[in-house]
Amino acid sequence: MKLRAHTPSRRGGLTLPRRRGGFTLIEILLALGVLLIGMTSVLGLLAFGAAMSRAAALRGESAAAAEAVFADLEERMFPLIVEEGVERVGEPIEVESSPVPGYEGLTYSARAEPDAQLAAELGYPLEYKVEVELSWTSGGRRRSRTYTTLMVREVPYGERLRRQFIERDQPKPPAKAAAPKTEK
Repeated sequence: MKLRAHTPSRRGGLTLPRRRGGFTLIEILLALGVLLIGMTSVLGLLAFGAAMSRAAALRGESAAAAEAVFADLEERMFPLIVEEGVERVGEPIEVESSPVPGYEGLTYSARAEPDAQLAAELGYPLEYKVEVELSWTSGGRRRSRTYTTLMVREVPYGERLRRQFIERDQPKPPAKAAAPKTEK
């Protein structure tokens, strides 16, 4: 223990010097620096987490929109053609910048290519590789994402249901009666 010089007190006696409690300026600055680095890290992690959450929500919405597009394509990709009373499934149509049902501002384009190997075996294409491009505008930039699926060339599902349940239950129109013959 170091002895320090005694200082005179107000009463006239001598007292030992007292050490004052508290933090030095350097200790306070170091503590604030550590706090600043910690808060900056936490805010960075929160921003990163929010961005990842937004990206996941957009991916989920994109997948749901793709399902809506594929359902729409099942109904319109292969048109039903009636020629001379005979119905057949037509060639695939190319869809260009069509709005996605239920998703405002989202459009899609689709094109189909036949499976060459299967077409050679059957003599006509039955299975098609369909590429669908979803497009939207975000942050002033045009963005897109491409999906691929296989589709079978067949009468659209909605058309089959309509024929099976609606047309079957419709009453047949009555036959026209022949006009009475008049004798001359």
